[in-house]
Amino acid sequence: MASNEGEVKMDNNQMPTPKIKHDWYQTEAFVIVTILAKNSENVKIDYGETTLSVNARLPSGNDYSLELDLAHYIVPDQCSFKVVPSKIEVKLKKRDGLRWTVLEGNPVAGDAVKSIPDAIMRNEPPKYPSSSKKSKDWDRVEKEIEKEEEEKPQGEAAVNALFQKIYGSGSDEVRRAMNKSFQESGGTVLSTNWNEVSKGKVETKAADGMEWKKWDS
Repeated sequence: MASNEGEVKMDNNQMPTPKIKHDWYQTEAFVIVTILAKNSENVKIDYGETTLSVNARLPSGNDYSLELDLAHYIVPDQCSFKVVPSKIEVKLKKRDGLRWTVLEGNPVAGDAVKSIPDAIMRNEPPKYPSSSKKSKDWDRVEKEIEKEEEEKPQGEAAVNALFQKIYGSGSDEVRRAMNKSFQESGGTVLSTNWNEVSKGKVETKAADGMEWKKWDS
């Protein structure tokens, strides 16, 4: 019979041993049962689809036994355990993607349907873990980034947008330099350095590997 405390078998000549408590917590894929049995030896664990059996020898010489009827199904060949000086830790692989509300119970008569996460039932995207107290809708963030990428100017439009930004935020000298260099060079030079541009006419400059010619030449 399942209980919240392990049973300790004793001979009549032995002193009573304190009952050993166990606790549990869960992740998306596993249920972890922690048994606070210190310095246990000869630990033997049997897994069933809906049962867990733990047997161990305590430092006092007594035998410890824990028998659990689990609330939901597990996958026995994917379960494991480890023994450390302070406890026995049993890792049970969930068979179904359910959130267990209790550790023990009847998986047939239990509330398995109710235990399915609401987000799965509503087919919502997962909410990723964060240290922030406020949860973020990452699906919405992703869509906003995609929208920004689509609205960003590309190629020549991006260059023109950059020049407009420089012209709009520049000083009078910057604007004069840009106007003079662009007009005198036939649109091949665009400079923001008025000290250099003001020294004389800005000559036409062809791109690398090309030669500038007038239309009538």
